[in-house]
Order: sequence, then structure tokens, then C-alpha cells
Amino acid sequence: MTEASGLDLAVIVGYLAGVTAWGAWLGRGQRGGRDYFLGNRDLPWVAVMLSVVATETSSLTFLSIPGVAYFGSLTFLQITFGYVLGRTLVAGLLLPAYYRGDLATAYQLLETRFGLGTRRFTSAIFMITRLFADSVRLFATAIPLALLTGWPLALSILVIGLVTAIYTWAGGIRAVVWTDALQTGVYALGAVVAIIVLGTLVPGGWGEIAAQASEAGKLVIVEPALDFGMPYTFWAGLIGGAFLSMGSHGTDQLIVQRVLTCRTLAGSRKALVTSGLVVVLQFAVFLAIGVGLWVFYEGESFARPDAIFARFIVETLPPGIRGVLIAGVFAAAMSTLSSSINSLASATTYDFWAPATGLEDDARLLRAGRIFSALWTVLLIGGAIGFIPLGTGAAAVEVALSIASVVYGGLLGAFGLALFVPRARQRHAIVAIVAGIGVVAAIWGFAREAVAWPWFVPIGTLVTFAVGSALALSAKRPP
Repeated sequence: MTEASGLDLAVIVGYLAGVTAWGAWLGRGQRGGRDYFLGNRDLPWVAVMLSVVATETSSLTFLSIPGVAYFGSLTFLQITFGYVLGRTLVAGLLLPAYYRGDLATAYQLLETRFGLGTRRFTSAIFMITRLFADSVRLFATAIPLALLTGWPLALSILVIGLVTAIYTWAGGIRAVVWTDALQTGVYALGAVVAIIVLGTLVPGGWGEIAAQASEAGKLVIVEPALDFGMPYTFWAGLIGGAFLSMGSHGTDQLIVQRVLTCRTLAGSRKALVTSGLVVVLQFAVFLAIGVGLWVFYEGESFARPDAIFARFIVETLPPGIRGVLIAGVFAAAMSTLSSSINSLASATTYDFWAPATGLEDDARLLRAGRIFSALWTVLLIGGAIGFIPLGTGAAAVEVALSIASVVYGGLLGAFGLALFVPRARQRHAIVAIVAGIGVVAAIWGFAREAVAWPWFVPIGTLVTFAVGSALALSAKRPP
């Protein structure tokens, strides 16, 4: 194992200290929950767009996506085709509904249509899903830090979690959005450095990498087969990716909270759709890194896909540059973790605490939000540490996407009922959500070889919408 140099540690410590101090400074002068969770709805759309990109990128993109290409090809990129389509539909259908009221969370829209029970039920689903998925992300991020420092994984997780929590707790959503914008640039710089270094380490550069990869069939992007058991086909990417993006960017408080901080509906739309185009480029870069690593390591076998790029960083790169790449991993991780902490705290505060206590003045919401931020930090760190003995033989990004895909269909179907089935009532929506999530969970547990994870959200959405519509139509017409 390569020992960390003083220069590497200086880069990493300097970055962590700088981001933490800046994020805490950005939160100065906050007076209430609206500022803490929504930035007074006065943030520029470009910064929000970069925050959306950084939030969904996470350390899994940085570490796992290269592993996906290493063991496969570029076909994962097909998922991003659907991402752009899905965001465009959300911008046209759901964002106007969010802007018609003074909403603080995505699930308030369901309360206005069905009632408080549906709001709390869907918000609880979001919380549980976010806790499991982001615990996986935090676990994956600790891998390179442990390799570089020799620390146990648990200590690495604790350091990342606590550093991120400090500025998130102090600065709120304003700190989250602006530090995300900065961190997007940091991990993008890390990716560019990796591309350049790979080109210099492989004899013949990227021309030789492309030649060897093409001969091995690793440059294939489009797989036209209609095979529900294959995760990366054109149809799974276009349809499954679109539904996944509609679920994540239309019903998940993690992203919806971002776009609600924009000054106008037009700004939110630009931030959302533009983020999809940027993500396509990002995925292409990280998949290319995976192809370059495959040539560099001459197809060597690895036990865990997430460890390939991490090993390259800590064993191959020179001091200083290695520190920049590790800082890039931290940037990707901290952007998602900070967003997760703040969105979980906002959902807890607005969807549960405020309705239960009846205390909705801004100052009390701010105090409650900070308490819940600290609580969710502890739970996320504990979840990541609990994941250590389980590990994963698959890329962690696929595990996290599978977890989210199990529930997104139920949530998206519920929003569909709210918008398009006037006769649907709360009991219909809740039963339909349970049916949609239950069917997808059963598929994941017993038929995952026959139905790949990109199809989970379309199936869950259709089941939820069909069950809810049938129950609404069979019930007595309300007065």
C-alpha cells in the first residue's frame, strides 16, 4: 500500500478545512427555516444546476462508474439518454405544480391533494430510502481514504461524515448549494487529471487505449436488444432512465429541494434540464477512465469494482496529484452527503415535526432543523459503518440505484394519481403505493435475473397508477 505523502495530506486537509470554513461562513445571519432549507428562494439557477449535478454525482460516480466500464463497456451511458428526457418531463409537468403553492417539501403537494397521511407516508419512504442509499455512498467514499492513510474504514467514514456535517449544520441549504458548485469543479478537475495521466502512462496514449478497447468491444455505447434481463440496453436506458430521472428529480426531496431554491419557475426548469446534459458528459468521462484503466491494468481481475480507480489513485499517481484526486473523491462525496443531511432534516421538520407540534414560526423551524441535521448525520454515519461487513461484489453505484429504484415507482405513481385521477383519494393512493413498491421489491428479491434494475421504476409506476386508478373508479363518487 502506498503511504500518503506530506503533500497529499496538505492538499486534502487544506481542501477539507477550506470547504468547511467557507460553508459555515455562508450560513451567517440565518433567521429562520425558510432561509435554512430554501435559501429564501433567491439562489441563481446556474449554482442550483451545479448543485443538482454534484448531488446526484456522489463518490459512486467517481469510483464505481469507472469500474462498470472496466468490467463491461460504455453501454451504461444509455441510462443518461433517459435522464435528459425524464428531467424535461418533470420540468413541464411537476415543477409548475410545486410553484403554485408555497411548498417546502415535495410531499406537501400530495397533502394538498390527498391529506396529511399521504404526505407523511411518502416522506417516510423518502427518508428510509435516502438513509440506505446514502449509507452505501458514504461507505464507498471511505475506501480511498482508508487506502491512502491506512485508517480503518470506520474511522474514514467518521472523518468524512463529521467534516461534512459541520458546514451543513451551520450553513443550511445556501452553504450546500454554493459548496456543491465549488465541489463540482474540484471533482471535474480530478477526472481531467486522471484522463491526462492515463494517456501518459499507457504507451501510445489514448490512441492505443481506444484501439485496444475497440478490438475488445468495450467502446460499444448502444445495445439495441429488447431484453428485460439486461440492465444496459437502449430501451432500458431510454425508458428506464426517463422514469428513474422523473422519480429522483420529481419526487425525491433530495433534488426537489434544490430546484425550489431558484428565484423563478423558469430558473428551476433551466437548472433541471441543463443538469441532465452535464450529467451525460460526466458519465462519458468517468466511463472513459474505466476503459483507460482496463488497458493500463491489462484486464487484471479485481474483487470489487469500486476499488479499481481507488487503487490507481493511491498506488500510481505521484504525490500532490494523488492528493488532488482524493480531494475530488471527497468533493463528490461531501456534495451528496451534505444535500442528503439537509433534505432529510427538511422533510423531518416540515412533514412531521411542524404538523405534530403546531409550531411553524421560522425561528423554531430553524432550531428544529439543526437538531434533525445532527440526528441524520449520526444515522448516516452509523449506516455506512454497518455496511462494512456486508461489502458488495457489484459496483456500489448499481446497489444504490437499485435501492432507490425499488421505491421511486411508488412515489412517481402517487404523483401521477394526484395530477391525473381526480377521483383518487388518500386510501387509494396509499394502497397503490404499497402495491407498487411491493411488486418491485418482489421482483428484486426473486426475479432480478429476469428483470434488470432500470425497469424497476417503470414497473412500479405503472402498478401504482393502475391500482390507484382502479380503486378510485370502483369507489363511490364523492360528494
